[in-house]
Parts: sequence; structure tokens; C-alpha cells
Amino acid sequence: MPLIKDFTLPASAAHLDVSEAHDAKFIIAFISGNDPVTHQPWCPDVRDALPHLDAAFAHSDAPAVAVVSVGEKLVWKDPKNVYRTQWNINNIPALVRYQRVNGEIRETARLIEGEILDQAKMQAFLA
Repeated sequence: MPLIKDFTLPASAAHLDVSEAHDAKFIIAFISGNDPVTHQPWCPDVRDALPHLDAAFAHSDAPAVAVVSVGEKLVWKDPKNVYRTQWNINNIPALVRYQRVNGEIRETARLIEGEILDQAKMQAFLA
């Protein structure tokens, strides 16, 4: 499945549209916004991770992943931004898997920064 770049992030994980199916997953990749001059992500870790994300989710049997930009560097650095306070995202890039656990939507796995580059960790995350 492709990366979903037009995803609108709800107020919290509890509002994600996760199927009731036993193995259903909802994955979000939190990345930096683009630098206005270079038009590339301002975060070097995000620039490094993007090819790995593209490769991991390019297969037809891979789950879809919603891509969410945390915005410009000044927005990201604010300790009160919504990604830190409502989504517990303190590192980017962050790849987070959500599933239903006992009827509630919960985070069930997370890869951050260089972990996304580790093929074994990515395979375990997707399993």
C-alpha cells in the first residue's frame, strides 16, 4: 500500500478508524515538515528514513501508513505542541502502530529515528 499523505490526524488515537478485525493495524509515520528553501524535510533523520519507509510500504501486501507532518522546526520544538501532548511523539521520524486491545485503540509498537533504518526492526514492526 502506498503512503497516505493527505491524512487528517484526529484529536487522539482513540478516534482513529481501526477495524474491529483481530489483526487490524493503523500505522502513522510522524515526520518533519519541509524546509521552505530546499523543499526537503528539515530533519536529517527524516530525510534518511523516507526511502526506507517508501520501500517498507511499497509492497501490495503491506499495510497503509498515514504520513503526518509535525510542521516547521519552531512548531516542533515547542514542548506544548499537539504531537508531544496528545500523541506522545517526542522524536521524529516516528513510526507508530495502533491496534484494538480489549476494545480500545492503543499503541502497540513504535520505531523512532534510526530504528526505522534497521531492516530487522522494521520487519518485526510490520509482523
